[in-house]
Amino acid sequence: MRIISGRFKGQEIAAPHTGTRPTTDRTKEAIFSHLESWGLLDGTRVLDLFAGTGALGLEALSRGARALVSIEAAGPAASSIGKTLQGLKRSKAWDGSCTARVVRGKAEKFVETFPEGGEAFDVVFIDPPYAYETADCEALLAGLVRRGMVAPDGEIVLERSGRSQPAAAPAGWHVSASKKYGETTVFYIDRDADDGDETSTATDTAEQSTAEF
Repeated sequence: MRIISGRFKGQEIAAPHTGTRPTTDRTKEAIFSHLESWGLLDGTRVLDLFAGTGALGLEALSRGARALVSIEAAGPAASSIGKTLQGLKRSKAWDGSCTARVVRGKAEKFVETFPEGGEAFDVVFIDPPYAYETADCEALLAGLVRRGMVAPDGEIVLERSGRSQPAAAPAGWHVSASKKYGETTVFYIDRDADDGDETSTATDTAEQSTAEF
């Protein structure tokens, strides 16, 4: 697998031998065509939940994002993302003003323990396993909103099996578009126009196992 466009075009993406379901190039290109047409990549902060190989977050970084946080519970997959980031930072195309890190931990815990006042993300990718329950998906979306993790003009991009029941958007948000690509359906979730940026955040925090590269 390789990054398909941007300053790191052609850079190989390290990946564990098993246990991940990479987003296909066709789906990835479609997602980023949408995001670029909406001006949601240049200089933005990106959160990649259930990162797997890290392909979505890495592609965003290549196409102009200034910050990336990738969350992955599986040790081999998190290590693979770290190896790719190491390669990018050795590249002449690397911008020293950018930041990128991988957190080894569950997406749900990262959301639940996001600190009060933490800087929100402009784009959030969510690509859980196909077996991930719809109710769990809805709880995760609600948590992102409740803890103020998505910027006022931010976008949530959710990938799910086309056979799964669609997840309901959180209160104050709506599914603005969806598209099926083979076995995968991609949902674009936006804040309602009259919702502003009112969010509530909890104050509890907990330690995360993190590794920076």
